[in-house]
Amino acid sequence: MGILLVYDVTDESSFNNIRNWMKNIEQHASDSVNKILVGNKADMDESKRAVPTSKGQTLADEYGIKFFETSAKTNQNVEQVFLSIAKDIKQRLTESDTKAEPQGIKITKQDANKASSSSTTEKSACCSYV
Repeated sequence: MGILLVYDVTDESSFNNIRNWMKNIEQHASDSVNKILVGNKADMDESKRAVPTSKGQTLADEYGIKFFETSAKTNQNVEQVFLSIAKDIKQRLTESDTKAEPQGIKITKQDANKASSSSTTEKSACCSYV
């Protein structure tokens, strides 16, 4: 129901693979699946960083998905990423439930000829489910 696309901010090739992963998602996953782009190792020194934050945000904006930078080592933004995807999934499911057609009862009059010919011990049905 949700996909986290994670790349290493110190490894540009992992970032470049995001486009391939997005193509695979478009081909094989549901159109409504929630996605978040995550740049991991945000705790690393700037001199080791190969992918600037702005580049990650630009790619996320291009795909219309949320973007976070995290550090699994220091736990920076890790919980926020999981809470965000869970919230987005819940919202999508809630919206799809409210768009579903509500079931109802259709009330119809019984034909007068049929009513007079049926025995008095039979119960007549005036309602049917649709």
